[in-house]
Amino acid sequence: MPEKEQDTKNHGEQTGFLQQLGPAIPKLTIQVNASVLESWESIANTLAEFCDVPAVLIRRLQGDHMEVISTSTLGNNPYQTGHKALLKDLYCALVVQQKNPLLIPNILKETGDANRDTDLGMVSYMGVPLLWPDGEIFGTMSLLDTKEHTYTPRFENLICKFKELAETQLAMLFKNVADRKSLEYILNNLKEGIIAHDLDRRILFYSKGAEKILGFPREEVLGKDCHEAFGESLCGNRCAFCTGDPTLENKKDHTLSVTTNNGLKRMIDMSIILMKDENLQDIGALATITDLTELIELQMDAEKIFSFSNIIGRNKKMISVFKQIRDVTDYDFPVHISGETGTGKELVAHAIHNESRRGGAPFVPINCGALPEGLIESELFGHVKGAFSGAIREKKGRFELADGGTIFLDEVSELPKLMQVKLLRFLQEETFEKVGGEKTLSVNTRVISATNKDLKQEVQDGNFREDLFYRLNVIPIMVPPLRERKTDIPLLVDHFLKQFPGHKSQQEYKISDEALAMMMDYRWPGNVRELQNCIQFSIVRSKGGFIRHMDLPLELKQFTPKNLNRGPSRKLDSIAVKEALVKTGGNKLKAAKLLGVGRATLYRFLAKYPNSIRS
Repeated sequence: MPEKEQDTKNHGEQTGFLQQLGPAIPKLTIQVNASVLESWESIANTLAEFCDVPAVLIRRLQGDHMEVISTSTLGNNPYQTGHKALLKDLYCALVVQQKNPLLIPNILKETGDANRDTDLGMVSYMGVPLLWPDGEIFGTMSLLDTKEHTYTPRFENLICKFKELAETQLAMLFKNVADRKSLEYILNNLKEGIIAHDLDRRILFYSKGAEKILGFPREEVLGKDCHEAFGESLCGNRCAFCTGDPTLENKKDHTLSVTTNNGLKRMIDMSIILMKDENLQDIGALATITDLTELIELQMDAEKIFSFSNIIGRNKKMISVFKQIRDVTDYDFPVHISGETGTGKELVAHAIHNESRRGGAPFVPINCGALPEGLIESELFGHVKGAFSGAIREKKGRFELADGGTIFLDEVSELPKLMQVKLLRFLQEETFEKVGGEKTLSVNTRVISATNKDLKQEVQDGNFREDLFYRLNVIPIMVPPLRERKTDIPLLVDHFLKQFPGHKSQQEYKISDEALAMMMDYRWPGNVRELQNCIQFSIVRSKGGFIRHMDLPLELKQFTPKNLNRGPSRKLDSIAVKEALVKTGGNKLKAAKLLGVGRATLYRFLAKYPNSIRS
């Protein structure tokens, strides 16, 4: 297609689109910018000089009146920018009504009518309509003279050229707004929610998707500070705008739990990007929010979820832990996490913190069993200068450092009795005094505790205060040992193997079926931490990036599973195993089920008699 013909087609398509979109755009909301007004003033001055008239006006229709928004500045022009008059009192009314040019060489001679223009001494009138691209009237361009004036075709042609120039600039203004309206249409029809705010956190755009997810009406949100509009910080204090002097990042993603305007709890994924103007200056932030609630619930119900907030697992007991984490994120009640050493109690505590609205605030862990008894009060609550020998300056304690966030008291059962009393007072009154200080301080801190001991048994043995136990154990969460969720071992092994590359090389590590079977049989007294150490040890021992059973630590190789009396065992033979593998297409898990044995049993047989199977 010739270039000119193609341009004509594109222009026609664009014009058609604008004409369809035009009625949806309120024209009075379209502002004429300074550069266009400056151009129109130049047009007015050129026409005034060339046509030898005192006044050239560009008037805009504003309801039932006309307003001068640009005027010539040469000669004795009685009109000023901002001059208003009722439309019915002007000859512009005929131009607006008919959308055609109008020439009256001598108003008094031809019509004998007096109006606002003749009141200012104008005798002749020449007016042309200015139209938006969709055909709606914008206003008029008028030439007025204090004497009778006729226009030759040369003058008329010049006036038409300037009319076209003015309308081209109107079309550009219209297109900018049309593009914005079409963009708004697209954004409002996305399932995801879109929120944009300026550098002062004032919400500029709030899509229908965001309204549906969060439940806050648009009219109650637009123009407000985002923290004020949503009651609390929707970003969970993770956003740079939560501080007085924001330092923006190009993009930031996080997942958090929010409470909607209707009181419902939703899990959302939020992606925040930086907005810049044409000069690459920061102008605000644009957030995209995706509702993950139903997806996560379906995955948990179907046990299809493999990790949650950096915790690996898909066993039923771990799914239950994930659900408990989700349930407590919107509340600040104390949580007590129990479980054996190495099960990942701190990971659970961190997950509760990250998934809550405190996620952007500090998470401060402290191991109560690792601190000397004489220093533990200072570590928890801080001290003032001179409180004791060596206190050369004032120090903040962990509770003060965790203000707005979460403090994690690991091995809380190791707290001395005196500190248990002070902790109980803080939980009851949310206040404390620094060591050596007299001023009572208050902080907004969530308390999560954990221990590998049976805290109720510690109470019965007289080692732990009963009243403190009930204050800490408001929401109990039990993390299962690894031996009770062995189906998670392959997931954890894969996770730890992927963590290692990059330490010394980019080699991808793999593990043999027999080695994995031995791991599945092992009791794991050290739980996930022991499994991680086992993988690191085996990687060092392995050759060529492949971990075999002989690369495992000695305690795994020497471990012999006890007979759990689950029923009569079936002795395997090479013929039966080979037939089962043929029937299942080499799938060892299906073959083990067909043979009526566990997968680990089949793996051990294959490792012991590899040649007989090959034959």
